[in-house]
Amino acid sequence: MSAIGYIQVRAYASNAQLPLKDTAIIVTATDGTAIAMRITDRSGRIVPIEIPVPDKSESLAPNPPEVPFATVTIYAHRQGYEQIEAEHVQVFAGTTTVQNLEMIPLAEVPGAWNDTIIFDTPPQNL
Repeated sequence: MSAIGYIQVRAYASNAQLPLKDTAIIVTATDGTAIAMRITDRSGRIVPIEIPVPDKSESLAPNPPEVPFATVTIYAHRQGYEQIEAEHVQVFAGTTTVQNLEMIPLAEVPGAWNDTIIFDTPPQNL
């Protein structure tokens, strides 16, 4: 891991896509190690987080020995909304990956107060 990529998160309420301020965001490595914890601003975004990633040069040839990206898991929590877990989010060197998180109000799904919505991102076909 010799390069840097970035992850940015945008949390919003479903349907109207209204930004959600004060949503807790946790980004972890694949081994579960916390990379960063942030709170969304009034636009529902966090400041991009630096993620160590493989160098771009490792993705220029077919069938690279190592995947040319790093993967992270993003957790989002806000009172009154279902929790979200986005797994295997891919981050590439020199780019900013934007992960949109549609937060579902608990009022829309009574009884789901303890549920977590899990999104699994499949790997890129490189």
